[in-house]
Amino acid sequence: MPPMIDPALFDQLKSKIEEDTSIRKELDQILDDLNQHVSYTQGLLSRIHSTPRSKYATLFSQVEGGINKEIETVGRLSEFASQYPYYKYNHKWNRMVQDAISTVILCAWLGGMSTDSTPGEVGRLLTLEDIGQAFKVPVNLKDRDAFHITIEEYLLGLIAVIDDLSRLAVNSVTLGDNAMAVQISGFIKDLHAGFQVLNLKNDVLRKRVDSIKYAVKKVEDVVYDLSLRNLIPQEGK
Repeated sequence: MPPMIDPALFDQLKSKIEEDTSIRKELDQILDDLNQHVSYTQGLLSRIHSTPRSKYATLFSQVEGGINKEIETVGRLSEFASQYPYYKYNHKWNRMVQDAISTVILCAWLGGMSTDSTPGEVGRLLTLEDIGQAFKVPVNLKDRDAFHITIEEYLLGLIAVIDDLSRLAVNSVTLGDNAMAVQISGFIKDLHAGFQVLNLKNDVLRKRVDSIKYAVKKVEDVVYDLSLRNLIPQEGK
């Protein structure tokens, strides 16, 4: 009587398991590298809370060095991950890619990532397409199964920047830069209004969007206090 189960079945399963383990191990190594670069860059960016705007140029040269390492590592991730089904492994890098995106958005908003040798204008918001160009990877892919930056990753990275800027509004007043606090207030209010028109299906994203109202309130309180003390800079003065 022939065996009811073909022994080759388990050999095939063993081979698939070993292949998956190998893929995950390689991904983990790339993501460990990315995490190190992101953490380093975030640490540098945290200095904005104690650095006068006039000293940003020196800080940006260091931050952009960290961002370049992020870009290089995301390139490695894209090349490797694109060999396999996107939705099988994307949960492993979602959060880290969001954090990398937030460092680039924040740096650019503060005047970094400029094509000139001097800082650019404060308040520049990079679009999803700008982020794709910065990291040299596709965005919001629909026509093929490959690594890409999603709309959700971009939006979650943007919300992380809102949190940073709400904190900066408070600290910029401490540094005597009241104009920065007023500019941040207007920017966060505009973003909050923009998020309200989005029909979001992602539960995590919906909850994070809901938290923006607290950042709006925090910054509004800062600006209100400045207005009471007649410390809001007047345009043209």
